[in-house]
This record gives sequence, structure tokens and C-alpha cells, in this order.
Amino acid sequence: MPNYDAIIIGAGQSGPALARRLVAAGRKVAIIERKLFGGTCVNTGCTPTKTLAASAYVAHVARRAGDYGVRIEGSVEVDMKAVKARKDAVVAVFHDGLERSLKTLQGCTVYEGHGRFVAEKKVAVNGSELAADQIFINVGARAAVPPIPGLDRVPYLTNSSMLDVDLAPPHLLILGGSYVGLEFAQIYRRFGSEVTVIEFGPRLISREDQDVSLAIADFLKEEGIDVRLNSKTIGVEGEGNSIAAKIESAGRVSLISGTHMLVATGRRPNTDDLGLDRAGIATDARGYIVVDDQLRTNVSGIWAMGDCNGRGAFTHTSWNDFEIVAANLLDNDRRRVSDRITAYALYTDPPLGRVGMTETEVRKTGKPALISTMAMKDVTRAYERGETKGFMKILVDRDSKQILGASFLGLEGDEVIHCVLDIMYAKAPYTVIERAMHIHPTVSEFIPTMMDRLKPLQ
Repeated sequence: MPNYDAIIIGAGQSGPALARRLVAAGRKVAIIERKLFGGTCVNTGCTPTKTLAASAYVAHVARRAGDYGVRIEGSVEVDMKAVKARKDAVVAVFHDGLERSLKTLQGCTVYEGHGRFVAEKKVAVNGSELAADQIFINVGARAAVPPIPGLDRVPYLTNSSMLDVDLAPPHLLILGGSYVGLEFAQIYRRFGSEVTVIEFGPRLISREDQDVSLAIADFLKEEGIDVRLNSKTIGVEGEGNSIAAKIESAGRVSLISGTHMLVATGRRPNTDDLGLDRAGIATDARGYIVVDDQLRTNVSGIWAMGDCNGRGAFTHTSWNDFEIVAANLLDNDRRRVSDRITAYALYTDPPLGRVGMTETEVRKTGKPALISTMAMKDVTRAYERGETKGFMKILVDRDSKQILGASFLGLEGDEVIHCVLDIMYAKAPYTVIERAMHIHPTVSEFIPTMMDRLKPLQ
């Protein structure tokens, strides 16, 4: 039985980085990957979808070329096979590079297969049993498929299988009006598909403030996306070459037919076939591995990182998990999950950059707060670019002057949000950025202006 100092199960964002740190510290490491080096981000998440979004953006701007005084003769055509080939090539660079780097890493042995616990500190893979005093789980998550009657009898798509499509579906039905669903909705609408988004709740992306949800719905509808809210999918059925969703809304049942269906109703952790019970590793009711503030499981010497621990569902939280584990284990630097500030983005066009608390969450605290908003149409850079949809919103604690949160829905909102995030990490008062001199013309230059215009949150 091969013995190692450390075993890492999964080569997503956390695992490979930790393998390099452990090897550099003189540890003998085994890393196990059953399918895709790089995990969700590289293969079925960030990299491929943002590459598709880039192609969709070019098509969108080309159609608007006349607004900028540029003439394009004839219609704008999208070659979906070429779009997919470009996406595949971009993914291959990251996937292949990561696989190659791990397989040539001295002190690290790569096992390609499905790893399962057979005992507390023992993992089986490809008929072999590996043992180590320290084991790190980095197995990620996958699309959750809801128990809708008839869904198992139609060829539905998920975020993963959608990436194998090399055409623009004539009519794409999307179940779920949250982050994954909305990004795909806009991408494929810009590729030329008719798109219908079916959302059970009263508004899109319900975790966001209502003004954010409404603004996103407005610009998606402007592009011709059919948004159905308060619509519960109670059944799915095939209709020849079409797929129909049976929808219940306001007490009435109707059918919405399309040619393809994307299920984007959430994620579930890849923990159901790991033999966690053989190692005594605790999970919660949804299957996420329970961890403490330093990502340790209930079993000494076993950690869980990335999407499978339920402490974040993003590439950047997975990477930060690696940093926390490495700091505590190798650097004698006590870092904790609770020290990080919630931050993420929705990559529609325009994007939404989010950090900290929403306005709704601030109101629930009952604490005195200040707020400032600015429409993107009042931002010079956005006006010059002809991309004026959206707005920016910042919330501040009135007494401590600490920034509580921000929502930047607009041009470069996913980048500009970091101006606020860094001030929050520094625990500096908002007056620091209020007095900063930013470069003109940028979107960021209006953050000091917004800080100067803070008003009591009514």
C-alpha cells in the first residue's frame, strides 16, 4: 500500500495549488482526479462561459455598430461551430497546462480515477489503496436536477452539457432565473436563439436587492428574452422535436414549447460517492462536508476545500480555501473563513459586481446607515461607451463609517467593485476613498463622488 504524507482528492482550484505548496515543503503528495483537471471553473464554469460571453458580446456590438458611426454591410452572422472551437481551444490551454504541470511536479504522484475512502486515513483508487496522515477533499459540485415529472424522459441540458452544443438553439427554455441561467440566456439570445427564462420566484436572482433584480430583468427583456416569473414548472414532456414545460402560474396551467431545455436550478456537492461514511466524515442535510473556520472536518487530519464544503460556490472562494489551509498548516499563520468578505459577480452585460451586505440585509440589522446611488447614465465613461444601463449603490455604517456593502450593476462593475472591497478589508472608513483622487475618465472615479453624496437610509 503506497503511503504518502498527503492525499488530495480532486484537482479543482484548491487541490493543485495546495499540492505545489506541500511538495515545496518537502511532503510526498498524491493527487487524485477522476475526470477533468481544473474542475468546474476551467472546464464547465468560468473559462468556457466567459469565452462564450466574449463572442456573444462581439456579435451584440457588431449589431449596434451603426450607433457608433460604423457601417457593417449585410447582417451579422454567428458561426457557432467556430465559436465552440474557440471556446474549446481556450479551455484546452488551461486544462492541458494544469494537467501537464501536475504530472511533471516532482514529489507529486497523479492518479486518474475515482477516489473513495475505505477507512479514516485510507483512499482507494483504480484498485490501489493509498494511505496518508493528511487528506484534503476538493471534489467540487455539479448541477442539481429537480424532481420534475417527465424531465428524465427528455434530453435536457445542464451547464456542463450546454457547452457541447455547437448551434444556436432555435428556442432555448431555461429553468431557473439565477446566475447560471441568466448568463446563458443572454449569451444564446445574442447568438440568435429565442430564449425563455422560467423562474419559480417573484423575481430574478432573489438574493439580490429588488432594484437590482428589476434592472437586470429590464435589460434582458430589452434584448428580447422572455422572462416568466412566478412560474412553477410542474411537468416536462416531449413534443416531436420539441420540449414543452408545463407551467403553473397564478392558478393557471399552460405549456411553453422550445427546441432545447437548460436546467439551471442550483448545484449539489460531489460527495455522494466518496465513501465519507467509511471515514466518519460528517455532512449536512444537503450533502456538503461540514468544516470549521479553518476548513477542518470533524475527523482530525482531513480537510474539505472548494464547493463541496458549502462555504462558498466560486472559484475565488475555493482558491481562498487553499490559502487558508496552507497558511494554517505550513506558515503558522492563523487564517479563517470568517475573515473573508462576501464578493462575487454576475457576468451578464452589463455585469453585476457585489460585495458585503445588500440593502435588504442592512435594513434588517436596524442599524443607522447611509446610502448613495448613481445611475450609469451619469457616469462619463459609460456615456462615452454607449453602455449606460444599470446603477451603482454603496451602503455605509453611519456611526463607524465602515462600508457595509455595494452593488455595482453596470459597465465594468465586476472590476470597479474591488475599489470598495479593498477598503473593506483594510477596515478603513469610507472617508479614505472619498478623499482619493481617481483617474478620469473611468467608472471608478465616481466612487469618491458617491461617498460625498451619502444620505441616511430611510
